Amino acid sequence: MPAHPPEPVLQLALLGSPQPIRVPERLWRSWLDEPSVVARFDAKCYRREADRCTVWLGSVSSTGHGSFRAASLPGPSRRGTVPAHLFAYQLEYGVIPRLGWSGAEDAVLCHQCDFAGCVNPAHMRLGTNHINRNEYHLRRRNVASPLADVRGPAGRTRAVAAAIRMSLADRELPHVVETRIAAAEAAGMPLTLW
Repeated sequence: MPAHPPEPVLQLALLGSPQPIRVPERLWRSWLDEPSVVARFDAKCYRREADRCTVWLGSVSSTGHGSFRAASLPGPSRRGTVPAHLFAYQLEYGVIPRLGWSGAEDAVLCHQCDFAGCVNPAHMRLGTNHINRNEYHLRRRNVASPLADVRGPAGRTRAVAAAIRMSLADRELPHVVETRIAAAEAAGMPLTLW
């Protein structure tokens, strides 16, 4: 047995507490008011009937939400890349003054359709992190819900977007596109005993 206990292993730590990067309101306004940025955004959306999900066809984050590069900003982070559903909501309803990065009571967007790849502003509402998490936990066990998809939210978004892109490349009629979307959605539904 050694006479002295071994020296504790030290780990380098960053100074200060981590701070989320907030996109200033003036940047949001500049992007939402710029026709070329809005046109790039619209080019990555597949719009269906008003009450249906508008599917994001661009890049997808690990959470299944679309990622839209509104601008290329200098610095170590990708500050010009924003969630696509957030861009769509603010494009429709205006800039949200204080977005929820910090506390459970800050404003966040809640998807009412539960499809993370949806950018239809009519399918979203403002809520809090607390409300959003509670709704998620209440609905995630419903086997008919997009939240039950065995591929996870990112897998579902990518599969639906791939089906749409394939249909568009083949110049298929809208009803055929809808059939492909339905097949892509059904492929991720869990098997049930009933």
